[in-house]
Amino acid sequence: MKIKRKHRTFLILIVVFFNICIDQFSKLLVRNLIIEGETIKVIKDNLLFIRAENTGAALGLGGNLPSNLKTIYLQILPIIVLLYFLKTIITKTEISKITVLGLSLAIGGALGNIIDRVSFESVTDFIQVDFGVFKTGIFNIGDISIVLGVLFVLFELSFNKNNNLVDSL
Repeated sequence: MKIKRKHRTFLILIVVFFNICIDQFSKLLVRNLIIEGETIKVIKDNLLFIRAENTGAALGLGGNLPSNLKTIYLQILPIIVLLYFLKTIITKTEISKITVLGLSLAIGGALGNIIDRVSFESVTDFIQVDFGVFKTGIFNIGDISIVLGVLFVLFELSFNKNNNLVDSL
């Protein structure tokens, strides 16, 4: 079933916007209900809420950069790249639905984190999963969207030989 371009664009923007909203709402709750560094056991010791403010990117990378470089590398350049990807998935209708969904999720999650960086000069992280041998760092809903989105894109690139994402970029 072929969907019209304006409906497709609307759906893409809804996925991006929904991800931003869920991410920002969850962080608002955390900032209002959990003290920084506080640990709340959600499911025994396996799922924890630990509020942490990350001044860098993933795993704190870039957190020690000078302010002007941090603004360039963690705000301006990512916004340019994300807007380019958004423009691409809206205008290039030959990109597969799975890839479009994946990129929409990743864009929404990344924009949610950028909103934090611009508004608070840090990203609020609060989820940690711990199964003994497998323990994550502390992350947020936007990070989940980014990872899921990238997994969708990688899945599609691996299993759909007709995917022309690279040609579209």
